[in-house]
Amino acid sequence: MENWKRNPRVFWTIGTAPSIWLLAFFIIPLGFLFIMSFSDKAVIDGQVSINEYDYLTGITNYLRAFDPLYLSIMWKSVWISALATAFCLLFAYPIAFGICFAPNRWKPLLLLLVILPFWINLLIRTYALIAVFRTQGYVNKVLGVVGLGPYEMLYNDFAVIFGLVYVYMPFMVLPLYATIERLDRSFLEASLDLGASQFQTFLKVTVPLTMPGIVTGIILVFIPCLGTFLTPDLLGGANAIMIGNVIERQFKAANDWPFGAALSFLLMYATFGALALRYLFTLRSKGDGV
Repeated sequence: MENWKRNPRVFWTIGTAPSIWLLAFFIIPLGFLFIMSFSDKAVIDGQVSINEYDYLTGITNYLRAFDPLYLSIMWKSVWISALATAFCLLFAYPIAFGICFAPNRWKPLLLLLVILPFWINLLIRTYALIAVFRTQGYVNKVLGVVGLGPYEMLYNDFAVIFGLVYVYMPFMVLPLYATIERLDRSFLEASLDLGASQFQTFLKVTVPLTMPGIVTGIILVFIPCLGTFLTPDLLGGANAIMIGNVIERQFKAANDWPFGAALSFLLMYATFGALALRYLFTLRSKGDGV
């Protein structure tokens, strides 16, 4: 449909049901949590209520989020997410490059192998990593054959970072593949013909031309890593708590929905900031291309 004004009935027929769905199950709950983030637990007869709230009482929850304890957890979440994203980029770029330059008959199979983990539940995949890295797991058994180990590979930052890379790697490979696949290979050939080495061509031609895919992949990996709670909960335990674990416990164990909502929206504001930077980068790329 080129212009929805020419067929308004078709437009509203198609768009009404999804709009109602988004309104009922996304916008309204999100608005409720936004109001909750500016609220506090009600005090009834001198005691703090478990499930009653005083709404729109101020920004105390946001101020509480800047306590040094929570700031340290946020900082740890940022650097763990950034490190996991960097490893994803480091490993995903050659994978995507190899798929693009593979014979056409192999590309569908290679892409299938990339998205194959999505066919298995995340919880099952995470438990599989526990079986791999535990003290009597497969890695330590292999190391034991050559006289090494056993090493403690679970319940630390290493296990969390490895788990995040394992889970979110496809989100980096796919946008990189889409960008590299559209790459005009004549630029690479021209660079090599003009005397540039393979490394110079990669650094000065390939990377700048595929930068949109790199930025997209970084956003698609970094933002979910920042808010994840299942992977650090199962693989990191009490030694690798991230901000997602704090939010999950505020809604469940602590039953402090206002503070959990405030932390959630702080992450959402960070997400909006990352998307804004992505938009500015897109505008800059278009400007450079003019």
